[in-house]
Formats: sequence, C-alpha cells, structure tokens
Amino acid sequence: MPEYCTVEAAMEVVGGKWKMAILKHLTDGPHRFGELKRALPSITQRMLTRQLRELEADGIVLRTVYPQVPPKVEYSLTAIGTSLEDVVRRLEEWGAWYREQRLP
Repeated sequence: MPEYCTVEAAMEVVGGKWKMAILKHLTDGPHRFGELKRALPSITQRMLTRQLRELEADGIVLRTVYPQVPPKVEYSLTAIGTSLEDVVRRLEEWGAWYREQRLP
C-alpha cells in the first residue's frame, strides 16, 4: 500500500474546515456543546453537531450524557483523540507562522 494512503486515512478522520478547530478546544478539557459553539462562532449548530458525531463515530471524541434535569452533555477527547494533541499544537504553530508570512 503506498504511503499516501495513511495521510488519506488521517484526513478522512480529521480533515475538513472544523474538526481540527473543535479538537483544539477539546485539548483544554471537556466542553459542553454551547461552549464549543461560542468558541467557534462561524460554525452553524447543524455543522457542529455533524462534526462532533463524526468525531465520536471515529473514536476521537467521547460524548458523555449526565442523568440530570436539564440534561447535561459534555464532549471530551478519547485516548485516541488525546494522541492528536501534538498534531493540533503543531498545526496551530504552523498556522500562526503562515499567517505572518502572508501578511505584507
């Protein structure tokens, strides 16, 4: 199997506009849906829900529902998700560097 397939596999799980941004916020610890929505004001509620469900299905994010009224739901990184923390940090650093290079 060619090496590029592993990059494609990774991008299938964490690719797209929002997933890495969501993961960046979850590296700080568990967050509720509303907290994530406020942290990412450009994302629609529908897209945030979809991205969280996909990350959960891929074993990156854990969704914990607390049995209380009103219901409380928190999202956190799984062990697999935690393994992405260095990748998230490095991408954040690269993004800052790239932004500096592109500004006149």
